[in-house]
Amino acid sequence: MNYRDQQEKKAISIRDELFHDPGNGRFGNHQYEFVLSRAELNLWGAIRDDALRHFDDFKISWDKSAGKLALPTGHLLSSQVACINHLYFLRQRPELVTAILKALDPNIQKVCPIIGQSGKNEGFVAFEIVGAEPLGKETSLTRGIKCTSIDAMMIGETKGSRILFLIEWKYTENYNGKPSKLSSGRTRLDNYIDLLQDTQSPIAYMQDFSPLL
Repeated sequence: MNYRDQQEKKAISIRDELFHDPGNGRFGNHQYEFVLSRAELNLWGAIRDDALRHFDDFKISWDKSAGKLALPTGHLLSSQVACINHLYFLRQRPELVTAILKALDPNIQKVCPIIGQSGKNEGFVAFEIVGAEPLGKETSLTRGIKCTSIDAMMIGETKGSRILFLIEWKYTENYNGKPSKLSSGRTRLDNYIDLLQDTQSPIAYMQDFSPLL
């Protein structure tokens, strides 16, 4: 039994007692035992209402596979929900974020609040961060969907600079090594090939991607 199967079995075994939900919720076009019928219960109760408001206020999309972008997915193996459940409570706790970043870089003296493009303060942890302009052939800058989004971000300050700490959160994703197709018909590699092959690209160890296109 692989890791994903183990976690799926575990999720089903604790579902009723922990979430008080019968499962058989919808994910994509199918129903599964490990998907909650009430998707919002997938968020930790202590952060649930605030996280839902925060995502709404900052126009951040939840996993598109949930069906309703206004709510998180009920999928108990969701990486996005796992990221929120683990990190969201840190958003207004700079002393804890400072301790985490100091463990990664002892030169960090303090953490900085993250000011979104709207000018609003997002706290000391921000989610589904996008750049100022689309990457490659992307056409969207909607946070969390249809473009490159950083799962979570923190900012630490040393004596002379600020450092972005970018977090990629994975739970049970499984990739078969083949370029995945997008709704546009292009592959993800096709979306970014021009950036990857640019002479200024920091990814310089493999310039010939043609076998993967």
